Amino acid sequence: MHILEAVILLMTLVVFSNVVNHFVPSVPVSLIQVVLGLGAALIMNVTIPLETDWFLLLFIAPLLFNDGRRFPKKELWKLRGPILANAIVLVFLTTILGGLLFHLLIPTMPFSVSFALAAILSPTDPVAVQSISKRAKLPEGILHIVSGESLINDASGLIAFKYAIAATVTGVFSIKRAAIDFVYISIMGFISGLIVMGLILLMENWLYRQGINDVIFSTVLQVTTPFVVYLVTEEFLHASGVIAVVTAGIIFHFYGTAPDRSQPELKLVSEKTWDIIIYTLNGIVFLILGIELPLATTNVIQNNRINTFSALGISFVAWFILLAIRVIWIYGYQAFTSIRSQKIESLKTKEMPTFKAALLAGLSGVRGAVTMAGVLSIPMAVENGLPFPSRSLALFVAAGVIIISLVVATVMLPLISEDKAPLLTRANSTDGPDELDADGLDDEDEEDDEETKYISEDEARVYIMKLAVQRIEEERRPNNQKEAFDLILDYQFLIRRLELKLQDKKEMDSIISDELALRRVALRGERAAVQKLYDDQKISKQAYLIATAKLQRLENRMIHSIGHKIKLGHGTARNFVKLRNRISLWLIRHNTDEDISDELALIQREQAKAAISALSDYFARDDIDNQRFDSQSVYHLIVHYRNQIELAKVHSKKQTKNQAMNYQSLRIKALAAEREGVQVLLEQGNIDWSMAAHLRQYINYSETVLIMDYQNQ
Repeated sequence: MHILEAVILLMTLVVFSNVVNHFVPSVPVSLIQVVLGLGAALIMNVTIPLETDWFLLLFIAPLLFNDGRRFPKKELWKLRGPILANAIVLVFLTTILGGLLFHLLIPTMPFSVSFALAAILSPTDPVAVQSISKRAKLPEGILHIVSGESLINDASGLIAFKYAIAATVTGVFSIKRAAIDFVYISIMGFISGLIVMGLILLMENWLYRQGINDVIFSTVLQVTTPFVVYLVTEEFLHASGVIAVVTAGIIFHFYGTAPDRSQPELKLVSEKTWDIIIYTLNGIVFLILGIELPLATTNVIQNNRINTFSALGISFVAWFILLAIRVIWIYGYQAFTSIRSQKIESLKTKEMPTFKAALLAGLSGVRGAVTMAGVLSIPMAVENGLPFPSRSLALFVAAGVIIISLVVATVMLPLISEDKAPLLTRANSTDGPDELDADGLDDEDEEDDEETKYISEDEARVYIMKLAVQRIEEERRPNNQKEAFDLILDYQFLIRRLELKLQDKKEMDSIISDELALRRVALRGERAAVQKLYDDQKISKQAYLIATAKLQRLENRMIHSIGHKIKLGHGTARNFVKLRNRISLWLIRHNTDEDISDELALIQREQAKAAISALSDYFARDDIDNQRFDSQSVYHLIVHYRNQIELAKVHSKKQTKNQAMNYQSLRIKALAAEREGVQVLLEQGNIDWSMAAHLRQYINYSETVLIMDYQNQ
């Protein structure tokens, strides 16, 4: 497949995988992408000539740079000990001990190949860790350790793999030379990342002082930084580009935000650009992993001397060996540090580590595309021309371990984790919000000793939008009635959609049934108003027929909706109805000799008034329990009809000049009310700082769009 066609296909599959994940949220998107990649390879014969060097440059370099620049500073320094221990010591321990056990498990596999296989399986994949960590709310310390080590252990694993392969190919291995090379590659990679990133930051600051402060230019400079750092380190210094880009990302995280303070738009644009890049690269990495699976497994499946089921069993045992080594190491390391802390700080009580915490950390260390890229780079032959020993089996076992680690982590982590809520980000977790009583935000008589519970994001958005509606009502004047009701109606659609999502099915069906009953009452009032206008000869027969046909269509839709789940406030459907009505009016005007638009406006106004009057009479009846009706349903219906009245008034007055300005003014005041609502929720302890920041970000985006609309007018 041509490279351009392959890129388009991969991008399309990334988008499609996220659509599938929306409908099947129980399956992580990473596994969906692996399956799609496997399907593309088997059905469409898609092949990607994967090479370790370009794979690390194109995918791993920007991904690790982004992880480094977003990793929390405090946790990175606080957990430096366990992160380095897992990233370096555990990798080499897994290489040696795992290699020995692999050789015992597969006696036909030479020691050097066993060590190479264990080495390439030892590092945890940062992309896979990010994807799997979203499936279960891991303890914060474990999450940061696993995330931190995944930034560094690729280098140590690839170095160990490189020398094990070299020993197999040449038959010569020098532990002294390997140790010296490892020290050089690691330290020089760190120094290179530090220096190159420092020079780039100095250049960026100098350009900024010279007036070259274009946001797009600065964003492109940031995006190209990891590639420059990696290439300089690998090509000129022959050191670890992986360590260099991680170091560069951390340095940027500490010192690269100075221009952002005077250019907030740079922060906004660059972060969203990185989000798009990481979103795409993450998906393509797992798609490539699926595409490469047939290449890694075909030789074993087609080989009569190797039983496929035996190879699968070996893969499972190999995964279990790696998991056991990792869990025992983490448990022992935590026990050692806990005992040492107790000796140093004898006055403080330290909790001893638990096996559950070690198991969580072990399962979180899944393998991914880095392992696949490395194992596929195993040469076909050794130095004397003979085939590379056990190459096919090594590829099969590596592919099997990757899939097993992904699947087991997906299934097991939510089961054994204390909280099964998904993570918002890999480096920042929020406490799972508990449900709050609907009156909890306004009840001042609540007992002081009762702990305030967090509310969900949907509940918080409903609360702040209700405050916005209240502010619009306060600002409503005779000259902005139409715009006020337009805006309130927009908010009401959003509120109704969120509230229906928060209700259980039984409550939702009851609310919808009651709302349909109210709509039928209002519809009877509308029909009576149209008939009265016609009987009083205030409208023509043509206008009367149009209005009655419209009412009949509304009644037919309501009858069809009974017993079915309806989606109230669907924006696209609402706009379609508006468009259809406008087209109908246009056809009427062109097919009728006389202009009846004024009559239709009169009908619209009188219909709405009659509907409101019918609802008022209905609620005044003694046999009606007004408490059973949802207040938002009633309010939504009344606002809808009042909006119809204002639309008819606008038509009769022919005044549309200041509508946009009135709407924007009310929108700004509504957003201010939303922002105040976020602060109220935060001060009352109903939301945490993370959710407050997320809600404020949404409000800021809405305000930015409002400003852009104003500028485009």
